[in-house]
Amino acid sequence: MILNHINLAVSDVPAAADFLVKYFQMTPQGGNQGMAFLIDKHGLVLSLMKAKGSVQYPGTFHIGFSQVDRAKVDALNQQLKEDGFDVEPPADTHAYTFYIAAPGGFTVEVMA
Repeated sequence: MILNHINLAVSDVPAAADFLVKYFQMTPQGGNQGMAFLIDKHGLVLSLMKAKGSVQYPGTFHIGFSQVDRAKVDALNQQLKEDGFDVEPPADTHAYTFYIAAPGGFTVEVMA
């Protein structure tokens, strides 16, 4: 059995989709202001749907993107900082990782 798709409720579908396309190389597969479908190079579909009301995921909820090495983690962290995102530097915890609050109301982990 293979995980085929994940659906996230978000407060701003276009902003969340643009963020995932720009920084995580997700490919748009259609949608509108209320929903978007993105696919990664492995075939996972991430659907984004406009939340009814405010978005409130549990405190530890997040999605994660693995990078090939620490240099890629550092480069993405720096790019996000330069683009105005409030992001802490990567740290060695369970992996070399950092977290970022994504537009739309969810958290993304970046790790190597």
